[in-house]
Amino acid sequence: MASDPGQAPGQATVRLAPAAAAQRPARLADLVVESILDGVVSGAIQPNAVLPPESALSEQFQVSRITVREAVKLLEAKGLVEVRRGIGAVVKDDSNWNLLDSAVLAAAVRNDANLGILDELVGVRVALESNLAGLAATQATDEDRAAIEAIFHRLEADTARPEVFIGTDVEFHDRIMAASGNRLARSIVSTVHSQARTSMRYQGHPSVDDVRTTNGEHRIVLERILDRDPAGAAEAMTNHINAAWQRRRPLPRT
Repeated sequence: MASDPGQAPGQATVRLAPAAAAQRPARLADLVVESILDGVVSGAIQPNAVLPPESALSEQFQVSRITVREAVKLLEAKGLVEVRRGIGAVVKDDSNWNLLDSAVLAAAVRNDANLGILDELVGVRVALESNLAGLAATQATDEDRAAIEAIFHRLEADTARPEVFIGTDVEFHDRIMAASGNRLARSIVSTVHSQARTSMRYQGHPSVDDVRTTNGEHRIVLERILDRDPAGAAEAMTNHINAAWQRRRPLPRT
């Protein structure tokens, strides 16, 4: 990327992110964070680049140096930069990013041209949700089983309305995870899945036939849970999540 005139060698060029430009956030530090975050995650700001000094960022974003300092601390907490004495804020590579941070994950999904992040996210869902479905088969109470079955019947009724089905689908998966008793795994899945669902490239545009197929897979998961079959429930959930993603997975951007 070309440097601005007068820019020090190795120093990053920071642009105002489109979303930040459209609406100035209530907390001014977020304006700086969002712009730098978008630049780093999109690749416009490369690893090992040094952010401009406080004075330059303060002038560019029309905020105080205290605000810039706060923004850099937030970026450091998200794993995007490392402040080095005598050098400044150095951009870190993606192996250091905190992808469970909602802002980092949102930017990663937004800039996921090759669908790598979404594929990884589906892999996380498979790894965790299949295990949680297996746990639900043994840990679920009668009340849990009745609740999961009730949501399944709502899904059956919603197959004629895919836009409604999508929301009920989330409830079905979440109720199974809740029945597993593993609160941490449920929280991780909910965090990554809720952010992914903001992307139409992840959500897709399912047809009536698509959601009917999906609910056929849900039926198998439900039956294995009601049968108290942990291995069968885990396998059914794995097959369902993988198959559903392959049905709606878009072509990578060229």
